[in-house]
Amino acid sequence: MIKPTPIVIALHALSVMFLYTSSANATELVIATVNNRQMIEMQKHTAAFEKQNKDISLKWITLEESDLRQKVSTDVTNKVGTYDVVTIGMYETPIWAAKGWLKEILPSDTYNVKDLIPTVKDGLSYKNKLYAAPFYGEGSMTMYRADLFAKAGITINNRPTWKEIASAAQKLHKPSAGQYGICLRGKAGWGDNMALVSTMVNTFGGQWFDMKWQPQIDSKPWKEAVTFYTDLLTKYGPPNPQNYSFNENLSLFANGKCAIMVDATSLGAALVDPKLSKVANDVAFALAPTNSTTKGAGWLWSWALAIPASSKNADAAQRFVQWATSEQYLDLVQAKSGWASLPSGTRLSTYRRPEFKKEARFAVLEAIAMVTANPQDATEPRSPYTGIQFAAIPEFPEIGNITGQEIKNSLENKTSIALGLQKANAAAQQIMRTAGYFK
Repeated sequence: MIKPTPIVIALHALSVMFLYTSSANATELVIATVNNRQMIEMQKHTAAFEKQNKDISLKWITLEESDLRQKVSTDVTNKVGTYDVVTIGMYETPIWAAKGWLKEILPSDTYNVKDLIPTVKDGLSYKNKLYAAPFYGEGSMTMYRADLFAKAGITINNRPTWKEIASAAQKLHKPSAGQYGICLRGKAGWGDNMALVSTMVNTFGGQWFDMKWQPQIDSKPWKEAVTFYTDLLTKYGPPNPQNYSFNENLSLFANGKCAIMVDATSLGAALVDPKLSKVANDVAFALAPTNSTTKGAGWLWSWALAIPASSKNADAAQRFVQWATSEQYLDLVQAKSGWASLPSGTRLSTYRRPEFKKEARFAVLEAIAMVTANPQDATEPRSPYTGIQFAAIPEFPEIGNITGQEIKNSLENKTSIALGLQKANAAAQQIMRTAGYFK
């Protein structure tokens, strides 16, 4: 055995000390994100990023959607600086960017902005500058059990109507066998039940505000849409539907307990994955349902990574954000977890990958839903706001949450639909008047 010389021992000691010091002095990025499947997948690749960026370590704060919105909004708007990277969406990004609360996602030779789906890029931009990088995007669509439909002799159009959906749900609702006709979001919140209900209202010919910014929440289209929604869930949905949203309905459907679901296109990846879904071979897809109009039938959203202006580690945050939303990251996910696990809905090149389209049977419909969504013209009557499932004004979350709670109350039979919408409309009028939209 060769005995190491004092010089070798000294060099080894220095290298160990250097590695320890580098690790100890690494910039810690605190990342606030939502507990959706794609975000959980991202956290699995922490080691890959830290290996490439030895001067950065990642700390994850993972929250339920409603908690995330509240905590991130409080932190960013008050410039607290708790988080270096936050997960936000198309509603917050342009509003917060206009107020100077976000850092621009800087142009880079290695970050292909031109590859981003145009509607997604536009929704995350302010004055033609990108302020949040899309991690995954989504429209909404109809997911259904093709095997159950075939057994019952039911057919469905590629663009079904809500009446067709209700008819199928009625025929397939067998609660004694643990099978529910339909699963829809019932949990209260502007990003929970109102994401779906807003699109239903659009197809029934309604809108949030008229051209004078007067709330229309107690109008005829709203009453018709909410009545239809409430009847559908209470008659053919699971018990206590007010407790269900994105993740809960995903679990029901993936475990074979739901015949139909109308929700985010991003659910498709989980539903076709045999490791996650018991009905992977039986699920089929169609576009979001319509009623009297197709306008605003399907929503448009992107969960995106943004850098608060209050971040003290903005340079390191830029490196992480661009890595996590790059084509290279997609290659990493594919290699580790398979094609169906790609966070889709952001890049045009994703839909040019034949392997992805083969594995992700929902891909073509997802692309159609997202490319054709038009936040500038989402309602039959003219509206003064942009947005499909939300109105892009600062006052909307409060109004959306109040309305969502009233509709939840109707699901629980705590109040009538007419009274609930009347109360929500009155609250919205007061909020808009106080904000100066009208006297």
